[in-house]
Amino acid sequence: MKAKTIMIQGTASGVGKSLLVCGLCRIFSNKGRKVSPYKSQNMALNSFVTKDGGEIGRAQAVQAQAARVEPTVDINPVLLKPKKDYKTQVIIHGKPVGDMTAQEYHKKFRDNTWEKMMASLKKLRNKYDVVVIEGAGSPAEVNLRDFDIVNMAIAKAAEAPVLLVADIDKGGALASIIGTLDLIESEERELVVGIIINKFRGDRKLLEPALDFLERYTGKPMLGVIPYVRDLGIQEEDSVSVSETGDMPSEINISIIRLPHISNFTDFDYLAREEGVKVRYVGLKSEIGTPDAIIIPGTKNTSEDLMWLWSNGFVEKIKMLNKSGVPVIGICGGYQMLGEKLYDPEGLESRFREIEGIGLLPAVTYFGKKKITKQIKAYFVKPVKLFHGIEGQEFEGYEIHSGRTKLLKGSRVLSIARGERKGKVSDGSINSDETVFGTYIHDLFVDEKVRRAFINNLRKKKELPPLKTKLQNNVEFREKSFDRWASILSNNLDIEKIFKLVGI
Repeated sequence: MKAKTIMIQGTASGVGKSLLVCGLCRIFSNKGRKVSPYKSQNMALNSFVTKDGGEIGRAQAVQAQAARVEPTVDINPVLLKPKKDYKTQVIIHGKPVGDMTAQEYHKKFRDNTWEKMMASLKKLRNKYDVVVIEGAGSPAEVNLRDFDIVNMAIAKAAEAPVLLVADIDKGGALASIIGTLDLIESEERELVVGIIINKFRGDRKLLEPALDFLERYTGKPMLGVIPYVRDLGIQEEDSVSVSETGDMPSEINISIIRLPHISNFTDFDYLAREEGVKVRYVGLKSEIGTPDAIIIPGTKNTSEDLMWLWSNGFVEKIKMLNKSGVPVIGICGGYQMLGEKLYDPEGLESRFREIEGIGLLPAVTYFGKKKITKQIKAYFVKPVKLFHGIEGQEFEGYEIHSGRTKLLKGSRVLSIARGERKGKVSDGSINSDETVFGTYIHDLFVDEKVRRAFINNLRKKKELPPLKTKLQNNVEFREKSFDRWASILSNNLDIEKIFKLVGI
């Protein structure tokens, strides 16, 4: 029997679709249903690597965790990663097929991607009891209607009732709901079975007249008003959410460079949850201040973002702070930037064939067409100042990168990594005085042992006592966050009506 379906669409981007899918997946799972998320096409720089090495949107991986299922490429068959010069890397079923403009993609690949999407949806519907589908942006974008393969076209193909969500915190929620319903086709309007107001602050009674008006005017039932929730503990969709996070006041301050093409910034979510730690994302040289550590994160375009660092004075500032003893860490693209040179003979990253690196690590990077995507397990080879005490202890992470980095004289291997299907390989590097290190491993700081060792060694450098609070188990924290969110939704949505709309 085919799975039942339900779809979350929004009046705009950023209204909370991804988190609502998360919450509904957990609610259905808690009710004993086999449930899977699904998003036919996602445009995001935050990604995740599945066990078989496929790359999907990070949000869909988080939704799968909420549903208590293993993430696969079928839950997000098409991923678009904005790259350069109006071009986007197109990833189908976890593998890159090329860089394209929007016109190239729509003309050459739309039919092919639709077939892949439908194949994935069919597979999920044959395997699960319920599939919770997420739309993208708004279904009312009339300029994109002819190319729609993620909103109403999917709702029709999946026979999915649609819940329309608006963010009231931004203002104009009523107008956005009415405008959306007015701009979609009449047959599409029939697919919308209810309205949800998200991120409401204040007294619900004051909103009641507006809710009554919406029901009368649209003919659609109100299915709930969800309160604004701070610090939900569930990873966000994309970099629009990047901000200053962590304890105030703080004993340890970490500055993360907010690169123009920043990706996989979820690497650092758990750092901000450590006691006495504040994480700041800085987009100007003057904002760096005098932190206890600087992190250069991953990026979808290492070359362009390195040039941005040079042109905006970041390189001189970073080198000056490092010379004064501030540790500098590079993850993935950030690791590549820390080397002496970046070579791109085929112009895969940018028009620059050779770029001067920051020069804090004796290493060079060569870009090629082959992309490495794999989950790994790793350990630090030898004692390292910033991670003292955990050498030899295994941690998990994943790699997503196109470049290959070669170590030069004066640099040593940081860790040894083991992929899901291959033998041991060296990863990363560290400089001679151990104040600079780089690694290709994402989720390094998600591991509680690694994270706590890093923070305590920064504290030791400042002559602060080590943190002795119990290490936060990341899986337990994640599970509690999902259950908390499911409880909030259950208390503020008409769940029984939603179950009936699904057909359960």
